[in-house]
Amino acid sequence: MIRVLIADDEAMIRAGVRAVLTTDPTIEVVAEAADGRDAVELVRRHRPAVAVLDIRMPKVNGIDAAAEIRRAVPATGVLMLTTFGEDDYILRALGGGAAGFLVKSGEPEELIRAVHAVAEGAAYLSPKVAARVVAHLAATGVGAPAGRRSAARERVAALTTREREVLVFLGGGLSNGQIARRLHVVEGTIKAHVSSILARLGVDNRAAAAVVAHEAGIVPAAQSEP
Repeated sequence: MIRVLIADDEAMIRAGVRAVLTTDPTIEVVAEAADGRDAVELVRRHRPAVAVLDIRMPKVNGIDAAAEIRRAVPATGVLMLTTFGEDDYILRALGGGAAGFLVKSGEPEELIRAVHAVAEGAAYLSPKVAARVVAHLAATGVGAPAGRRSAARERVAALTTREREVLVFLGGGLSNGQIARRLHVVEGTIKAHVSSILARLGVDNRAAAAVVAHEAGIVPAAQSEP
C-alpha cells in the first residue's frame, strides 16, 4: 500500500483528493491536514510514502512545509498541488526538494499516476506545470526563450548518450526501476546514471533535472509505463 497524507486548507479540496485516491486499491490516505504546520507533524507521526500539499496554506505554507518534511522525514516524497499564477512558488518548491507538481484542474488519473511516481522515487511534473515552468523561466530569467532552450540543450549535450536517454525518461516521470526495465539494465546502473546527470547538469534533485529536460525540449508529449 502507498500511504498518503493530504494537506489543503479547503475541506472540499481535501475531500476531492481523497475521493480520487481511494479509487486506487493500492493507495491508503492515512491523514489529512488543514495547514502546513499540522502537515509536518502528521508526516512525522504517520511517515507516509507521499505527502500531497497545497502550496498556499495558513500557519506554514506548502513550500516551507515541504522543506521541513524533506529534512525531518526524507523517505516521504512531496507532491505539490498548484493553481495558475503560482509559478514563482513552483520554482521555490523545486529548490526545497519537492518531487512532483500537479495543477488542481488536472485529470484525476494524473493525480494517481503522480502519487505512484513519487512513491517510487521519481520526479513528476504535470505537462501543464512543466510548460508553465519553462515559460516562466524564459520570461523572468536571463535571455530569450530560444536562448534558454539553447542553453539547456548545451547542458544536455554534455551528458553521455546513455545519460541523455535516462534524462528523457526521468523528465517523463519514470522511476529508476521503470527506466531500468525500459533500458534492460539493473536498477543500480540507473541510480548511478541519475547521480551523474544531476552532477553534470548542476542541479540538486530529479525534479530540477526534469525541468532542464523539458526546457531542452527532449521529453515526448506523453510517456507511460507498459
